[in-house]
Amino acid sequence: MERSILEIKVLKSYKELSSTVADIVEQQLKEHPLSKLVLPTGSTPLGMYKELVSRELDWSLVITFNLDVYLMNVDHPESYQSYMRKNLFDKTNIYPDHSHFPFRPTSVFEDKMDGSMGIDLCILGIGSNGHIAFNEPGSSFLSRTRVVDLDEQTIEDNSRFFDSVDDVPKQAITMGLGTIMESKKIVLMVSGEHKLNIMNVAMAGEVTESIPASILQTHNNVEVYYCD
Repeated sequence: MERSILEIKVLKSYKELSSTVADIVEQQLKEHPLSKLVLPTGSTPLGMYKELVSRELDWSLVITFNLDVYLMNVDHPESYQSYMRKNLFDKTNIYPDHSHFPFRPTSVFEDKMDGSMGIDLCILGIGSNGHIAFNEPGSSFLSRTRVVDLDEQTIEDNSRFFDSVDDVPKQAITMGLGTIMESKKIVLMVSGEHKLNIMNVAMAGEVTESIPASILQTHNNVEVYYCD
């Protein structure tokens, strides 16, 4: 497995991080209106979505696939379906039929991506344990979209979005590492000093399934952006 240490582009602020990645998405949409995008959730991309909405881009031909979803009621305010509607979908002209979330049977979800001639751009974040999407430590580099049990660390980290840690879903459906790595271009957004160590290890250390994000070292088109 060939690998290369990934350059980390350090930005001055969260606003600059959000704007920089929004620039990449905007360029993709303007140059390729029929683009297929993989999109993240969580706190890090919120500024990017706000920036994209403010630019009033044409999303009418874009097809999106979300990285993962909790196994929970899709109308729950903390579901990732609700998150995407609130932060992007309801504020742009993207067609509802063009936005896809992982679902069961997962093989059918994978077929939808293959049928779209592959993913043009994938935006990722990284978890404090090195996960990307909900591919927790120990996930196979060849893994596909599937149901997973969430690590205790992930549940604890995500409890800030819920009333208590007991309310955090314990399972999710996630794109696999093998699925993500088929994207033509990947952009990793990292925000916060608490992510600095795991980012450095994942981008420059050993490529190992114990740090799922380390697989990005073997992709030929990855950009990494970080701010404190």
